[in-house]
Amino acid sequence: MRILLMPDKFKGSLTTNEVIEALKYGILEECPNAKISSIIASDGGDGFLNAVSQNVSCQQIDTETFDPLGRDIASYYLYDPVENVAYIELAKASGVEMLSEDERNAMLTSTYGTGVEIRHAIDRGAKTIYIGLGGSATNDGGIGIAAALGYSFLDGSQDELKPNGENLSRIQHIQKGDGPDFDSISIIAINDVDNPLYGKNGAAHIYAQQKGASSDEIQELDEGLRNLDRVVTTHLDKDVALLGGSGAAGGTGFGLKAFLNAEFIAGIDFVLNLSDATKVLEEHEFDFIITGEGKLDRQTLNGKLIKGVVDLGAKYNIPVIAVCGQSEIKEDNSESLGLLKIIEIRDVSKPIQFSIENAYVLTKRAIGDYLNKL
Repeated sequence: MRILLMPDKFKGSLTTNEVIEALKYGILEECPNAKISSIIASDGGDGFLNAVSQNVSCQQIDTETFDPLGRDIASYYLYDPVENVAYIELAKASGVEMLSEDERNAMLTSTYGTGVEIRHAIDRGAKTIYIGLGGSATNDGGIGIAAALGYSFLDGSQDELKPNGENLSRIQHIQKGDGPDFDSISIIAINDVDNPLYGKNGAAHIYAQQKGASSDEIQELDEGLRNLDRVVTTHLDKDVALLGGSGAAGGTGFGLKAFLNAEFIAGIDFVLNLSDATKVLEEHEFDFIITGEGKLDRQTLNGKLIKGVVDLGAKYNIPVIAVCGQSEIKEDNSESLGLLKIIEIRDVSKPIQFSIENAYVLTKRAIGDYLNKL
């Protein structure tokens, strides 16, 4: 039996490396002769830099920047001085995991800190910058990043607005001051969601609740993103709001495209290009690909890493199994996702915290139990 492991992290519980290790030991205990390969993957969110560092020789560049609420923090990005390429993980400065539950407020948070890191990389000489989106605490449409790179957002009285979610509806003018020339710098946004900027499937309605937004605030944020799109269309002649991926990271995908002329690349495609995955898949015949993440839900259908792995399995005609901490997708719907099986590791007889704290052992046991029944 030959198996390829390509999971995401179990957020708040296991890193990608830990998930791979648990799966590997669970498989080998049940099938000692199994041949196992693994690929460190990321959908662009938390763990993006880890995936990069496994495949590219880079320097870690320490920076002083700001968290989503504007507080001073130390962060870092990766830099390849030979190719003048920088790799930045948005979640390192603008991530939801940086805030406690009661601090999460999509009206007040901003991507400004990530913009500071982008500027730092440009000042260092970066000509190409890959930005991993995902795991954000923000819903600012990317105006925080733009503000750190020379843009100003003004209200009807020409007063400059703080670049956050609550001010999106107040923007009436955009000014571009002294900033980098993005005609000569390539910005590449890495993400695995295909949401548009606004609407029922947009950034606010799908993701803002987990960033602390109430129902009324979600509606206000959605209207704000619509307003931002109108102003961008008028002032910058850019019409990209409905492009798949524009809604990534609270609309940061839109902001990177509108203000920095970014290109979008799906996380799965980025990982395949970065690693030798294509070579591995073409040189070996696998019985299964095992992927997974902490929670399977409707966001999984919007192009997250698992969806990318499913598409990869279909391309090479390899069945895909998803292992997760918790699933909101019914088992009889697994085939509609292209999955052979969904394996939920949680112990339903105990509180969810038990499963989070014991995810390694539960993952190891769950995959072993599944293989035992084959």
